Amino acid sequence: MDNLKKYIGAITSFSEQSWAALCNCMTGIEFKKNEHLLREGQVCNSIFFISSGFCKSYYNLDGKEINTSFYFENEFATNIKSLTTASKSDYSIKACGKAAVVRFDKTKLLEAYSQSHQIETFGRRVLELITIKQEEHSDTFKLLTPKQRFENLVSKHPDFLQRISLTQIASYLGISRETLSRLRTPR
Repeated sequence: MDNLKKYIGAITSFSEQSWAALCNCMTGIEFKKNEHLLREGQVCNSIFFISSGFCKSYYNLDGKEINTSFYFENEFATNIKSLTTASKSDYSIKACGKAAVVRFDKTKLLEAYSQSHQIETFGRRVLELITIKQEEHSDTFKLLTPKQRFENLVSKHPDFLQRISLTQIASYLGISRETLSRLRTPR
């Protein structure tokens, strides 16, 4: 939990009282590879902080997983639409290997907002960070060619190539595995 406490302190000011109140909203959970934090069709009632390992979000298209995001250490994951509207999630979030996660319960977190302005600010900031990440990825499909999307990924997230299979990266970039192989080959 120390890395979570440091992370929170880096994004907003936070007192020991606020930390104590926030602890009542958190549960540490260990996930095995391919275990789901959230399944497509469920209502999302949590925000997840990835302490170790990594997770991905994806949806199924004709039995094939289409990756929409990856979440690494010190990142938050959730389905904002499902979380805020209580609608069923359009995608799943699952561990890509052993992962340690801190789960924030939505109901308890909303109660804590009324106890501490700092917790409310923290919650808003987390949702902003998740939204920015999603918008940046979405913008790559609107503004960049497949080659530019790959180059953008290499420059901004070189760790992806070390930790994620090329097949999964291709899915994330919206291209075939063969196209990704061609883009990776120097000319």
